[in-house]
Amino acid sequence: MDKLIKSISESGSFRAFVLDSTETVKIAQEKHHTLSSSTVALGRTLIANQILAANQKGDSKVTVKVIGDSSFGHIISVSDTKGHVKGYIQNTGVDIKKTATGEVLVGPFMGNGHFVTIIDYGTGNPYTSTTPLISGEIGEDLAYYLTESEQTPSAVGLNVLLDEKDQVKVAGGFMLQVLPGASDNEIARYEKRIQEMPSISSLLDSENHIDALLAAIYGDEPYKKLAEEPLSFSCDCSRQRFESALITLPKQDLIDMKTEDHGAEITCQFCGTKYYFNENDLETLINNKV
Repeated sequence: MDKLIKSISESGSFRAFVLDSTETVKIAQEKHHTLSSSTVALGRTLIANQILAANQKGDSKVTVKVIGDSSFGHIISVSDTKGHVKGYIQNTGVDIKKTATGEVLVGPFMGNGHFVTIIDYGTGNPYTSTTPLISGEIGEDLAYYLTESEQTPSAVGLNVLLDEKDQVKVAGGFMLQVLPGASDNEIARYEKRIQEMPSISSLLDSENHIDALLAAIYGDEPYKKLAEEPLSFSCDCSRQRFESALITLPKQDLIDMKTEDHGAEITCQFCGTKYYFNENDLETLINNKV
C-alpha cells in the first residue's frame, strides 16, 4: 500500500513529507496506457498533488494543472485530504529518451507554461494560484510554487522510475520545509545536506526508499514521525454523475443521440471508465426533461 510519512525535526524547525506512490502511478499508467515520458510526467504530477493535499485540513480538494505548450499538453490532477488522487495527461504517447543512457526525458518537452493550483475548502470560494513553469520537471515547479505562492521555503524531490519494459518500477518523493524560528545555522546545515543528497532516482531505487529519504533529509539530526497516511489512485466518477451531466443537455441533443447514434458512450477522462447509455436510458432522460 502506498503511504506518506509526516515528520518533524526535534527542534521543530523543519518538517518533511516522504512518499511511496508506486501503486498510485502504476494504476494511472494502466488506466491511461501511457508511454514512458507521459507516464513519468503524469506520475510526477500525481505525487506533487499528493504532497499538496497532505498539507491541507478538513475535506479540502486540490486541483493541480500543469499547463505546457509543448508535447504533453495539459496534465490535470485532483486529490483530497484522505490520500485519494486521480489525474490524466492529454498526450499519453510521448516516449522520448536519451540515446546514450536511456533516461526518460520530461522537462525539455513540457514547454513554457504554468503550474496552477486550485484549493477547494468546500466554502464555495476556491483559492487559485498560478506560478510559471521554471523547468517542467514538476518537482522543481512545485518547490517554486511553495516558496513563491505559499511563502514557505521548500525543497522537493520526486520521480518515477521505469523498468526495462517501461513499466512503473517505483515512484515517490519528498518535501522539506523550513518552519518559523529556524536558526541560520540550522538552515545552513539542512541546505548543505540537501545539496549533497544523492539523486532522487538513486534514493528511490534503494531497498527501502522511505528510510533512505528520511536518512538523506535528516542525517544525524533527531526527528519524530508524526503520522503515516495511506495514498491511492481513486476516481469518484459514477454512472449517476454522468447521467446528471447528460440531463443538462438540450432535449434535441438527447433525441439526436437516441435516433442517430442509438445510444451514448461517455469515458471518464480521469480513469478511463466507460459508461454506456442505451436508447431506453436516453428515452427516460428525454421524458424527464421539463
